Amino acid sequence: MAETDDCRAQHWRGGMDEDGAQEVVSALEGKPLGVWGLLQIAGCTGLTAYSVWALVLMPGFRKVPLKLQVLEAARRGFSPAVGYELNPWLVRLSYFYAWKSDYHRRVSYLREDLWKVRLQDCKNISIFLAPSVLTLLENKMLEELPDDARVVTGRFPLPTWAPSTIIGEGTDRAWAYDLRTIRQAMTANQHGTEV
Repeated sequence: MAETDDCRAQHWRGGMDEDGAQEVVSALEGKPLGVWGLLQIAGCTGLTAYSVWALVLMPGFRKVPLKLQVLEAARRGFSPAVGYELNPWLVRLSYFYAWKSDYHRRVSYLREDLWKVRLQDCKNISIFLAPSVLTLLENKMLEELPDDARVVTGRFPLPTWAPSTIIGEGTDRAWAYDLRTIRQAMTANQHGTEV
């Protein structure tokens, strides 16, 4: 019996396979959890919730996108200043910052899907999105934006467009793109490849 217990102890130290997991479940079946067990479950649940928040939601709560985008545009005189966001918490937080800085009457934040929004009347666009969707957004902006539009991205540059201006460093870096220049460069590239 001592040899079997010793083997189990080594098994637990080295990792858990399917048989080991079944043994643990069998040993715990029918036993009450008790206060310590409930505390462990609550702690693990809290840790899981925090991990999801830190990986998924927290990047949007950072200071840069809120200050750099709609609120900062309104401060600099751009009107109308409209922000589109699907996350309702970020919309509320953005309204809070606008109210706190007394710009709540000059900005609006809409909980809408950016892919369904029409951009034809937009002249200045500020973007704070993940790199995985930026190529798709380039295509949408090329189709819908007027020639005199300017696009500013924060944190990540657009993948195929050449910026007209780059400012800042690290996570505070921003790239500006002029649509007329982008379209001229694309036309020149198309004519250059046909020759």
